[in-house]
Amino acid sequence: MAVKSKPAQDLVPIKEVRDGVVILKDGAMRMVLMVSSLNFALKSEDEQMAILLQFQNFLNSLDFSTQIFIQSRRLDIRPYLATLEARLKDQLSDLMRIQIEEYIAFIRAFTESTNIMTKTFFVVVPYSSAAIASDPSSGGMLGSLFSGKKNKDATRTKNENDIAHFEEARSQLEQRANVVKQGLIRTGVRAIPLGTEELIELYYKMFNPGDTDKKLKAEGK
Repeated sequence: MAVKSKPAQDLVPIKEVRDGVVILKDGAMRMVLMVSSLNFALKSEDEQMAILLQFQNFLNSLDFSTQIFIQSRRLDIRPYLATLEARLKDQLSDLMRIQIEEYIAFIRAFTESTNIMTKTFFVVVPYSSAAIASDPSSGGMLGSLFSGKKNKDATRTKNENDIAHFEEARSQLEQRANVVKQGLIRTGVRAIPLGTEELIELYYKMFNPGDTDKKLKAEGK
């Protein structure tokens, strides 16, 4: 007997992304902050100690859990090469054209032989609250046959309650995100929340890592 496999979508814990907030299937909510980086090795010993102390104070000040996530991706060099090729067309000096052509060839050969990675840093801020219970006065299946108007009113009330619940939870989540942002600023890094489209793109690339690599290879031919 063949075992029926589950669709891949069932394995994704995300229910929807709304107003810059990730809503999981269990009702929990997440806000993702993109965080800048700093070159710790170039700092003086005193600066390094100050950064470590500020980061320690930041962690100790939190009364909720957070997740630090680092994404490593192959660097897409195509936009840079497109800029160089555009300048090559506008270049009138033969000497400069030769130098730009040689530089473009060098960049292409180097990136093809070496995997140059780019790193992006994120902090995931969570929030969970009690889910709103369904209205017990709906009457079930039989009630829906004899009280259509009542069920419509109940559905509208439930939708209004869901919206109010989301806005309240989102407000609490934003407060947590602001706490994280202020704490990270003291360590010398900046943090900005991702919007809805940015979140969708981020999670799509996470769950479909092969699509980006295939696209790069196909367009690189």
